[in-house]
Amino acid sequence: MMHQTKMTILLSLNAVVILIVGVMIFSAINLNGGIEFQVVSERSDVIAENLAEAELLAPGLVEQDAIVIVDSAETETSEGDTGDVSTTQVSNSGVQPVPAGQLWNETSTTIYQTADRDICVGGGLTNIGDMYWQTSNTAVIRGFAASRTMLGYDGSVCRTPVIVGTGTVTITAGTYDGRRRDEITVTVIAPPVEQWKRDVLGLVNQERAKAGVGALVWGSTCAAAANTRASEIMKVYAHQRPDGSDWSTACPIPASGGRSGENLNAGGLAVSPETTVLGWMNSPEHKKNILDPNFKYLSVGFVFDPNSPYKTYWSQIFSTY
Repeated sequence: MMHQTKMTILLSLNAVVILIVGVMIFSAINLNGGIEFQVVSERSDVIAENLAEAELLAPGLVEQDAIVIVDSAETETSEGDTGDVSTTQVSNSGVQPVPAGQLWNETSTTIYQTADRDICVGGGLTNIGDMYWQTSNTAVIRGFAASRTMLGYDGSVCRTPVIVGTGTVTITAGTYDGRRRDEITVTVIAPPVEQWKRDVLGLVNQERAKAGVGALVWGSTCAAAANTRASEIMKVYAHQRPDGSDWSTACPIPASGGRSGENLNAGGLAVSPETTVLGWMNSPEHKKNILDPNFKYLSVGFVFDPNSPYKTYWSQIFSTY
């Protein structure tokens, strides 16, 4: 007896635009011409149906747009290609220190090398005006880019650290009038790759619980395949593998039949399990895989390579086997 099989293929290129204060989904149909969404049936590579895929784009500043704030007698204005921010470098000479704790309630913090969160000052303060930001170790944090307001950060008091290595750095921030100045020690550590994979499973199950759908179990059958796919999209960002074969060959459906689906995510704001899952949930087609009641297992692949174009690479393989 022939078992009917259906594979859903989903792609999110340079993905994750998340608006916490509202629900806005930027579709590649409107922004970038659209990418084909393919539905394949009965364990074959014959395209049975074409749908328009919703692709999330990440319009935030990239590393090249970061502004490094340094002590200097010169004044320089620089604006990123996206037009998101214009930052002026101003001399900090002559600024009189003020008591610690003016800008941060803590003296130290730890962040992941993926820049999983922005660095914010204020501690409830208001009207702090224009600020300068300085880094003591450019081998760890090279400088700062515009805050990722699409993640809910306040651009007037937050900055995205441009992380280029691991280690410890002192960040100094203050107001140009010298009334407020503070330092915080930031330790940058590598992301916990294996833990983050499991975190994605937990976050997916939270979303399924909200929708009244049963939880998924970690998919050991396709675990190695998910890791392989996360590595492969560093070379070819597509559901087609670098050798030209279909993605499903990484974890083939058994002869007895079954169903599988794939979600991909790379770069952009996919800097943590939370931002990655939120990005997928904000895309209707990716959300279908996450909330599909027929799937039983989820395997997650994650690769972090700070020297690669997109740095973070995620894959999800959903299956019934």
